[in-house]
Amino acid sequence: MSTKRKPPTLQQKKEEVNRKAILWISASLVLLVLLIIVLFIVAGN
Repeated sequence: MSTKRKPPTLQQKKEEVNRKAILWISASLVLLVLLIIVLFIVAGN
């Protein structure tokens, strides 16, 4: 019976990983947008 119950620590770790994943995805998106803007400025000049 004890094997069916999941310890709360695993759920907390999963939540932390999800937060880190969201942070990394958002940071990469911001970097991509900045790169595109810089490319447009350089191409415009």
